[in-house]
Amino acid sequence: MALMMLKMEIIQLSNFQIAEAKTFEKIKNTIDSKLYFKINNFVYPQLKLNPFYGNNIKKLKGEFEGYYRYRVGNYRLFYLIENEKVLVVIVALKHRQNAYG
Repeated sequence: MALMMLKMEIIQLSNFQIAEAKTFEKIKNTIDSKLYFKINNFVYPQLKLNPFYGNNIKKLKGEFEGYYRYRVGNYRLFYLIENEKVLVVIVALKHRQNAYG
């Protein structure tokens, strides 16, 4: 029985920076302060470590291809990942009823 050697590439994730797009900044002041506290103190740290995978993270398909969403209770936080810049760009926050329509 011959052994096959697999070449594995280990990717070290750098800490990503978080940027809030103007579209998100416009609504940031209108959202509940408790919700923004949760986003800032719990969601952002996770996205900085690994914005690609997590229990509440989903890569979107179809017309939203290229975007990711993070589930925050009844809300969905939408973001883009710019790998070259090691940057997560937060673009929108919408209630789940209005998130995809």
